[in-house]
Amino acid sequence: MMNRNKDEKPRVSAGTIKTAKRLLKYVTGPYRVQFIIVLICILVSSIASISVSLSLRFLLDDYIIPLIGQTDPNFSELYQALSVLGCIFILGVIAAFVYNRLMVVIGQGVLKKVRDEMFEHMQTLPIRYFDQNTNGSIMSLYTNDTDTLRQMINQSIPQVLMSLFTMIVTFISMIVLSPPLTALAVLMILLMVFVSRKVGGNSGKYFIRQQIDLANITGYTEEHMNGQRVIKIFNHERQTEQEFDALNEKLFESAANAHTFASMMGPIVGNMGNLLFVMTAMLGGALSVAGIGGMTLGTIAAYLQFTKSFSQPLMQIAQQFNSIIMALAGAERIFHMMDEPSEVDEGYVTLVNAKRNPDGSLSECKERTGLWAWKHPHQADGSVTYTELKGDVRFFDMTFGYNDDHMVLHDLTLYAKPGQKLAFVGSTGAGKTTITNLINRFYDVQDGKIRYDGININKIKKADLRRSLGIVLQDTHLFTGTIMENIRYGKLDATDEEVYKAAKLAHADQFIKMLPKGYDTMLTSDGEELSQGQRQLLAIARAAIADPPVLILDEATSSIDTRTEQIVQQGMDNLMKGRTVFVIAHRLSTIRNSDAIMVLEHGRIIERGTHEDLLKEHGTYYQLYTGKLELS
Repeated sequence: MMNRNKDEKPRVSAGTIKTAKRLLKYVTGPYRVQFIIVLICILVSSIASISVSLSLRFLLDDYIIPLIGQTDPNFSELYQALSVLGCIFILGVIAAFVYNRLMVVIGQGVLKKVRDEMFEHMQTLPIRYFDQNTNGSIMSLYTNDTDTLRQMINQSIPQVLMSLFTMIVTFISMIVLSPPLTALAVLMILLMVFVSRKVGGNSGKYFIRQQIDLANITGYTEEHMNGQRVIKIFNHERQTEQEFDALNEKLFESAANAHTFASMMGPIVGNMGNLLFVMTAMLGGALSVAGIGGMTLGTIAAYLQFTKSFSQPLMQIAQQFNSIIMALAGAERIFHMMDEPSEVDEGYVTLVNAKRNPDGSLSECKERTGLWAWKHPHQADGSVTYTELKGDVRFFDMTFGYNDDHMVLHDLTLYAKPGQKLAFVGSTGAGKTTITNLINRFYDVQDGKIRYDGININKIKKADLRRSLGIVLQDTHLFTGTIMENIRYGKLDATDEEVYKAAKLAHADQFIKMLPKGYDTMLTSDGEELSQGQRQLLAIARAAIADPPVLILDEATSSIDTRTEQIVQQGMDNLMKGRTVFVIAHRLSTIRNSDAIMVLEHGRIIERGTHEDLLKEHGTYYQLYTGKLELS
């Protein structure tokens, strides 16, 4: 299982602050006004909360204590003060409701924007990225990592802001009430911060490790869910279970350590807050008895409430710190994917509809004529030439490797004239599929050239190049949707009649009509309702409706039984008429009528020629065809 996260270290990244700033732009960008309102509401709510604590001093010293011992006490002023206090409290509740509601809107909006940008960027990534990362690991970005962002934006950010504002307002009020008691509080607060950083640092690194382990186990689960049939065929259940247990054990250890340190944070900071409460009561009582600093009963009561109001937000920040670290770790993984370089496309030659002029030249037109041309702008003199799309593909001294340390193809030279059928034969790893990947420009060659109708394919825009190619792979992929929609995937603007025609050409029409809803039959889970052969027929129909001049068949009939293959072969022959065709096949009977057969071994062409010519040579192809040598 290939996964770039496998060897990552459980540490807080040096780019965490940069990641936080980048994430903040998603909040303050499109939601700047809403976020400002949130800040105002949080400030109002925190002031209202502190006002309740501060009011204890005035209620006790100015209203309650003077009424003690009076024979006919007048409570009107006390009621007025309580009314004002009630209004302030209601205002705080309204402000809290508003900012929590807005943060939900902001959070969901940010997640939508992040997911949109992730998926949009993912479409631009080269095939190499998906070869190097498991589907489960990529899916984890859309699920686990985005969910940590949701928790941070909806819960952690407002909680931290509320706690910070509360602490600031509380600290100012504490200084105003009693500087001596505040000095004691500062010493205790510094100790709390030190302990929080030590404990929080340990939990933070394990939360990051937890996200990595979660991505690994998601990737493993997704991969082995798809491979259940293979697992059961080879009785591999026990081995698979052991491998899963090992990954799950790693996740258990990282999650247990993360939550152990996180759960320690609350009790430690809470008990230190309780200790500050006791010390403040003792020092405040001593100052009141000694008559120092004008300490009154109301001041002591208010200040004791402030110690709770200060230590509790600090504890809340410490608790949210872990969620923030985990979310930033998720955001860092997301941004890492979004920063992956997009597929480079420096091509400038495009594919256009064309019509033939009376003098035989070509010109561009908007309507679809069935005639295609390469539009080639020349930078030297600003002129534009049009080359008819015929399907002439030539390789010149081509060398390629998926990495520079290991070359797969060596000095490959071959050509396919328009309408010719070329077949590639060779053992696994000989480089057959690699050749087709290079024609599609899924990868670019290290050395040599590939020319398409005389044009270097590096000059052709990739989208236009791939539009001119049809491909049927051994592993078909069908999307969730009707059969008609899946066939129409090859040409989105195709009419129903064109879909029926393509299906008949591929000999898929017969089995489709036998289905309960025919062409409107809904397919799910990669078309698991159909047999492998039926799925292959739909893939062939999808290529047929695209009507490309060049066709690539990569083991296209490998999943079809021999009897069905004979039926399909006629349709395949109809599909291949007038097209340049590249065929990769293990069944040599399917390529006997090829114009040229290339026998590959270790990335080199060791034999080439027609079926009859190669049999006369009594070489590798002869041994393969007669069964003296088997393809591995």
